[in-house]
Amino acid sequence: MDILLIAGLWLDASAWDDVVPGLTALGHRPVPVALPGQGDGADSATLDDQVAAVLAAVDAAPGKPLVVGHSAASTLAWLAADARPEKVAGVALIGGFPAPDGRAYADFLPIEDGVLPFPGWAPFEGPDAADLDQEARDRFASAAIPVPEAVARGVVRLTDERRFDVPVLVVCPEFTPAQAEKWIATGESPELARATRLTYADIDSGHWPMTTRPRELARLLAEAAGA
Repeated sequence: MDILLIAGLWLDASAWDDVVPGLTALGHRPVPVALPGQGDGADSATLDDQVAAVLAAVDAAPGKPLVVGHSAASTLAWLAADARPEKVAGVALIGGFPAPDGRAYADFLPIEDGVLPFPGWAPFEGPDAADLDQEARDRFASAAIPVPEAVARGVVRLTDERRFDVPVLVVCPEFTPAQAEKWIATGESPELARATRLTYADIDSGHWPMTTRPRELARLLAEAAGA
């Protein structure tokens, strides 16, 4: 099965480099998706441009792919399920929950000079970054790509309620499945509260398991694709 891999804010498609070999070894075809504005120098990219790139990857898949979104890109994976509910085999959301209709894509950090820059590690101290040593932090920060404002502040539009019947796997890195279930049950993720086929998987990592637990993450995604 094709497994489409969508990285979160400040990351390009190379974020999945350590996950790809594991998925390939397990018999799948991993496809890291290049997002406009995150690695190609397109400072004028919009959220619609990123959605179009994801949908192009879905449409190019020979069968029904598993669409994987990390962090904020969980919303991009969910937008794919909304736009192509009959074409997407399932979505896997790593450390993130999809924004609801009418909400900005990533409206939680300051914009500077038309972009959303990596804010440094202060907002991520604690479970998010606990498994990243100083070398890994320095490498991440030096490679972080500012996200165009029109992506970060782009408004999410969801239109097809068939998305709620697409299977969803919530991969829980810096939080537990029990916490995720509680957040969803108490209304913190109105989209997932309506999902009819929702499962959870725990992974002992911080917010970036593709960096710190790539083989384990590959196994979880392969299992979801097999299911």
